[in-house]
Amino acid sequence: MTPATIGVQMYSVDEQAAKDYRYALERISRMGYAGVELYGLHGQSPAEVRKWADDLGLVFSSAHAPFPVGPAGRQTLDQLAELGVPTLTWSLEADEFRSRDSIASGSVRVNEGAAQAASYGIEVAYHNHWAEFTTTFEGRPAYDVLWDHLDPRVLAEVDVYWVQLGGADPVAVLERLGERARYLHVKDGPADDPLAPMVATGGGALDIPRIIAAAPHARWHLVEFDRCATDTFVALAESYRYLIGRGLSGGGKRAVEPQLWEEG
Repeated sequence: MTPATIGVQMYSVDEQAAKDYRYALERISRMGYAGVELYGLHGQSPAEVRKWADDLGLVFSSAHAPFPVGPAGRQTLDQLAELGVPTLTWSLEADEFRSRDSIASGSVRVNEGAAQAASYGIEVAYHNHWAEFTTTFEGRPAYDVLWDHLDPRVLAEVDVYWVQLGGADPVAVLERLGERARYLHVKDGPADDPLAPMVATGGGALDIPRIIAAAPHARWHLVEFDRCATDTFVALAESYRYLIGRGLSGGGKRAVEPQLWEEG
């Protein structure tokens, strides 16, 4: 089976993108990454950002944006359509997993967003954090209860790091999701403290090869750093080399030595 395509979640370089969005995209492209998952445009126009990505040979895998409900949702979808983004991903709040009723109520927003997005030809994927796994009901994780309520067209973007930090096995979660697991947030680190810095893929507590093997239907492997104790661009380059070098991810253009990506 062909490996999923390798990309970067732009939140990883959000600070750099706020200063110079095109420069952040250029560095990601020159490392060899095939695409990015957007996280805001920092005041740039959709047309400009799309042109930069096209010029750099980057694809937009998806974008993080609130579930598109109501008039504000239409505005979000208009922007994503202009960008050419195929999938919108977002989450529920942690306190929405406190009860079965609050989960059911939150799922209404996800499903309404999926229906509105479908009219644009855009899919919706649910992105998890760790609250979905630290809360259980009669032994079932709140995450599984949520999927009982979600529209069949809602896909899963599985943040494998938050799954493990929440006390669940990412492999078991991916196996239960099956074909719905189309996007993976690939990150690594100690997975014992949500505030701990993350490390380059392959250097932490997660069994990355085993996890990726459990998601054969994934379209994208999106490397992400919520926080990093080293230079983020260096960590991104090292993650690229690990995933591409072991054949775990595909679609890469060419590898670059991490030491070439010092800030400058």
